[in-house]
Amino acid sequence: MGEMKDNNINREYWTGLQEQINLRKIEDFSKVYPDKFVSEEEAFSHINRGDRIFISTGCAEPQYLVNALIEYVKDHPKAFFDAEVLQIWTLGVAPYTDQKYRDNFRSNSFFIGNNTRQAINEGLADYTPLFLSEVSDMIYRGVVPIDLALIQASYPDRHGYMSLGISVDICKAATEMAKTVIVQINAKMPRIHGDGFLHMKDVDFIIPYDEPLLEFPEMEMSEDIQRIGKYVSRLIEDGDTIQVGYGSIPNAVLSNLYDKNNLGVHTELLGDGLADLMRKGVINNSKKSIDRGKTIASFSMGNQETYEYLHDNPSVEFRTIDYTNDPLIIAQHERMTAINSALEIDLTGQASAESIGKIFYSGIGGQADFMRGAVLARRGKTILALRSTAQDGSVSRIVPFLKEGSGVTLNRGDIHYVVTEYGIAYIHGKNIRERAMELIAIAHPKFRSMLIEEAKKAGLIFKDQAYIPGKRGEYPENLETYRTTSHGFNIFLRPVRISDEPLVKDFFYSLSDKSLYQRFISKRTDMPHERLQDFVIIDYTREIVILAVVEENDKETIVAIGQFGIDQTKHSAEVAFVVRDDCQGRGVATELLSYLTYLAKRQGLLGFTAEVLVGNIPMLHIFGKMGFDIQKRKTAGVYELKMAFRH
Repeated sequence: MGEMKDNNINREYWTGLQEQINLRKIEDFSKVYPDKFVSEEEAFSHINRGDRIFISTGCAEPQYLVNALIEYVKDHPKAFFDAEVLQIWTLGVAPYTDQKYRDNFRSNSFFIGNNTRQAINEGLADYTPLFLSEVSDMIYRGVVPIDLALIQASYPDRHGYMSLGISVDICKAATEMAKTVIVQINAKMPRIHGDGFLHMKDVDFIIPYDEPLLEFPEMEMSEDIQRIGKYVSRLIEDGDTIQVGYGSIPNAVLSNLYDKNNLGVHTELLGDGLADLMRKGVINNSKKSIDRGKTIASFSMGNQETYEYLHDNPSVEFRTIDYTNDPLIIAQHERMTAINSALEIDLTGQASAESIGKIFYSGIGGQADFMRGAVLARRGKTILALRSTAQDGSVSRIVPFLKEGSGVTLNRGDIHYVVTEYGIAYIHGKNIRERAMELIAIAHPKFRSMLIEEAKKAGLIFKDQAYIPGKRGEYPENLETYRTTSHGFNIFLRPVRISDEPLVKDFFYSLSDKSLYQRFISKRTDMPHERLQDFVIIDYTREIVILAVVEENDKETIVAIGQFGIDQTKHSAEVAFVVRDDCQGRGVATELLSYLTYLAKRQGLLGFTAEVLVGNIPMLHIFGKMGFDIQKRKTAGVYELKMAFRH
């Protein structure tokens, strides 16, 4: 307790000392720039009718200035009319959207937050859809003119430079192009390296006022969201450079990355999760292609601890949004991984992150910039992570087609992976039928039947596509496991999915005629859709189909398939398996049969039956070494095996 008390005393001492230093700075600079230190009323008197007023982004919003502006309007209701308030995003106070000030202000956002959503959808405020990477250029070219900038900055250093702190983004462009710049300097604003410095001589008015910065509250992570985070973490590799958005899903992703190494960051938003990974050394930016050794971001929304960590931290640079979000800059990062979310995605791979039908909800933001940049990057990948349902599970986020009026934020070529709490769908390079089946496989089970039927009607999938509704057809993720064979061959054993038909087709056509004959005891070598469905449409209460898979360059390849079908009358199961010719002799069959045996025993089955050609010596050998009590009966060149488990 004594040490904690001493720490608090030290903090209070240094805080008090800093306040004295700040007061001396103000006194000194007010002598050098006496015309800049004025009252709020004097500063706001420079606002004219129809002016365009820019306000800093998100947690950097100068709350005191905004409230003071409203008080000024209350005292001078006819001082100006029809001023347009421009912001990327507001998280804090937004009183200018109130109906009582409609003659004075009209809000125009580049991204819609909770405080402006209702006003925008009621036609009382505006939303301008733009890629964030373009906004600064629009300001510099005068397409988006700025008359007045209300910003927040740190106290000036001894050279007279203030830091824009946690909001550089388009704030730098706005301060450079605004006719009048009013700065609230705040001792709580961190000094952050990068593009965000401006000199006192370049601003018009300075209002000193210290207040806590806005904080972005942590969102609760449900079990579903944690599952999504774990799935996404599987796709992130050591040495990747990552970008994440905001919200509970990105937080869940970041919370599952503590076992990674040498991650880099190039992002627009830096939040608490990224800051903590930096503190823990998971993010060190040592493998980045450009800006090596530096975390690059454009603004921050987090808690006070994060802001303190960013203060004067040489490993962090905040750059303008036209740099961080430029797809051509993003694409220079080898293994760039962009992780974002959406409101809904349709079965063709189009996603909307900005509207729910005709209701404007958020905005284009920067995710389109980052997803396109990651697509262009060498070995880059894009991940769209979303819950499978909305509105307490009553609505599917995976839909046949986007609702009428929805903005297409990401097109069909922007997305590599889609992740829900039900798994990972890889849709990049897949045709419409394949991607529809991939997405249906990770939709909420109660909506899969509807999606299948709607996809059939729209001609997206086979008209005779079979499926098993309810629990019987749900993918048993708990059966997934990694194994290493006795020959050192690493394989992933997992149940077959309804979307695996293309993989299974490729597997069977990779087999030699001999392997096909030994597996099916038939001269037939074709494997049409009708036949393939028997292998991928599985009632897991009656049958198990396990794939042995290897993954290379983001592509899965099946090296073996094993299955058993339960005979309820005898409480046993008929088993069969087949291994790719080029993988035979590597221990795959033994490992696969061992796993099938384990699963059968776990269900309380008594044993296996099988039919094996008399000449299929390798398969007979594998069965023989499994420790079964085997009875053989020879009929027409085929052994009928009855294999009892030894419990």
